Amino acid sequence: MTENLDHYISRHIRRVYRRRLISPILYLIILTALWLILPLYDILFPQNLDGIDNLSSYSNTHSSYVTAELNDLYFTGYTNNSFGRTNGYYYYTLQNKKCMIVLLSPRTCEEGLPQIDSVRIRGRVLKGNTAYDALLDRLSQDLNWTKEGISQKTSGYFISEPAFRLVSSTLLMGIYLATGAYALIRLLLYILYICLPALSPACRKLRLYGKPSAMLSQAEEELATLPQLATEDMFITEHYFIVLANYGVAIVPIQEIIWIYKYSTLHKILWHHFSISYTLHITANKHLYIQCPKNMKSDIDGIIDYLSEANHEILVGFNEENRLKVKQKTRQLRHPFIFIRRKE
Repeated sequence: MTENLDHYISRHIRRVYRRRLISPILYLIILTALWLILPLYDILFPQNLDGIDNLSSYSNTHSSYVTAELNDLYFTGYTNNSFGRTNGYYYYTLQNKKCMIVLLSPRTCEEGLPQIDSVRIRGRVLKGNTAYDALLDRLSQDLNWTKEGISQKTSGYFISEPAFRLVSSTLLMGIYLATGAYALIRLLLYILYICLPALSPACRKLRLYGKPSAMLSQAEEELATLPQLATEDMFITEHYFIVLANYGVAIVPIQEIIWIYKYSTLHKILWHHFSISYTLHITANKHLYIQCPKNMKSDIDGIIDYLSEANHEILVGFNEENRLKVKQKTRQLRHPFIFIRRKE
């Protein structure tokens, strides 16, 4: 018995958090794959557009996101519309005897300014589509050019500011970075708890009653040498009630427990009743609350009997009188500290 239960709490904490490592690791792997597949880096850090002569070199999905400083933009008189809504305004600028078409968002161009001296935008380099070809055809008519002539002066690509989708891209990157940071923090914390079980949340809660590391050592020593009562995942030592469940750990000094009761749940499918499960509820001083679900009635009854004998001040059973007594005793504590064991 002594050998099997030596440092049993610490070993169980390590097992719990080793299992929990799986989800943040998988999530970080998925984020890494998305970073490689999707142009997330290019959205976050778009390239600076060097000039209008080589727009085709930015046509790749990952390189199409650019920032550009544009000068002397002139409104073409044409807009890009979708479902009755104006998405952008077509402008052109001349550089090195070349003409570049730019689709600006309504906010940037103030819904169609005739001329813009200088503007810096984030946009995407897109290959000309049907709407772009129609625009060039109309421009050639307005300028008394031939379609072939204007095609020689313009690129087959244009810059679209609305295509950058700044709001949705910012939201996407915010979610990506926030969830990635959360997963990384959880991963580092789990590794920390595996290396130093005394820093895990279950042990830190012992700070409510004393020095966590000393109380953990005492609980482990008592559990290893002479446990008073043991079920599948609940243990009682001389001074502690200990829960070592598959998904967590709880350690409570017996003298701090103020209320215990059991609650039964009837499980059924349609009209057929097939089982009853029992949950042990424990309330301790300073609003420490524990649930131990899905246990056998005999195990819970044994735990309740032993704890009530070990601490005669513990209230036993759920009733209104006990609830009011517990409320009266703890009413001055404003910030509840709750531990809930997850169901298996």
